Amino acid sequence: MSEPQVSQALVPMDVAGRSERVRAAAAEAECDALLVANLVNVRYLTGFTGSAGLVWLGADELVLVTDRRYAEQAESETNRAGVEIRIEITNDAPKEILAAAATGAGRIGLEAASVSWATQRQYAEWFSAELVPTTGVVEQSRQIKDDGELDRMAKAAAIADAALAEVRPMLADGPSEKEVALSLDTAFRRRGAETSAFTTIVAAGPNAALPHIRPTERPIGSGELVIVDMGAVVDGYRSDMTRTMAVGEPDHEAKRVFETVRDAQQLGVEQVAPGTPISDVDKACRNRIEADGWGDAFVHGTGHGVGLDIHEQPWVRATATEPLEVGQVITVEPGIYLPGFCGARVEDTVVVTEDGARRLTHSPKTLAVA
Repeated sequence: MSEPQVSQALVPMDVAGRSERVRAAAAEAECDALLVANLVNVRYLTGFTGSAGLVWLGADELVLVTDRRYAEQAESETNRAGVEIRIEITNDAPKEILAAAATGAGRIGLEAASVSWATQRQYAEWFSAELVPTTGVVEQSRQIKDDGELDRMAKAAAIADAALAEVRPMLADGPSEKEVALSLDTAFRRRGAETSAFTTIVAAGPNAALPHIRPTERPIGSGELVIVDMGAVVDGYRSDMTRTMAVGEPDHEAKRVFETVRDAQQLGVEQVAPGTPISDVDKACRNRIEADGWGDAFVHGTGHGVGLDIHEQPWVRATATEPLEVGQVITVEPGIYLPGFCGARVEDTVVVTEDGARRLTHSPKTLAVA
């Protein structure tokens, strides 16, 4: 019997409306045009998912440049996205295409995080305009998700919830961390996900004290805390969730670690609301952990934005004083890591709504497996 899949009927996204918002952000950076090289940003603006492409975002036109491998795909995907765009196909350096598009532009923005020094020098030979390094021009727009984006992320989260419910009982049989991770990845695909959102983390006992360790061949033992950090992808959009579980009854200290993290995470989620400084979310989690004497064991930020990338703006940390906005999607994921002993992390993906926060991830936070 085949496994049930999460419904994949998807709410439409407003891809066509994104260019104007990014143009406005480029204008604020005093750029007449923007040359987009980051492939995730190319996808965001056009719907094109190929592995090679540049986007020219001028004052009054959008141009996608790619090679002959993607001629049909580029036309199909941009049409499906409803984007008004000119597609240029070339297997050569697109110097002439871009130079012609740049006629009249005085300042051209380059994505500083995505353009190498060598490529910048090449562009300097192609364009007569001033080249301006920019940071986060497209990413600023990507922070606010529309209903279609939220629908894809909710479906990715539902797939992860269902996969964990399916796989969780196998922990009682003493599998290796790798076996559990593989079972989760397989369950994602079987239930309709494109792939896993990132390398699935399964870490038990002392390995759980290493926040981003990759799964090992180590068997999961009785009484150990087990961190499972996972996510699925639906139409490019990602979910992110961490649960800490136990096989059998953990000792008193490990249980206290888990309870502190669980409570801290709840306090952090309760701070999520439009207008709240992002740092308040971090502070709520960190204060709770510090109150129990484990402040030094919380070694990472409290969360991050999620969307087409698993880590994107905004960053949930103590220095992030900007306010939360309706439509942002963030994680809240405090943790405690005690080297050689145990670790615990609890994470939800959360949408900022007009009324506060809506969790996309719903797996229970109960500790015991068997």
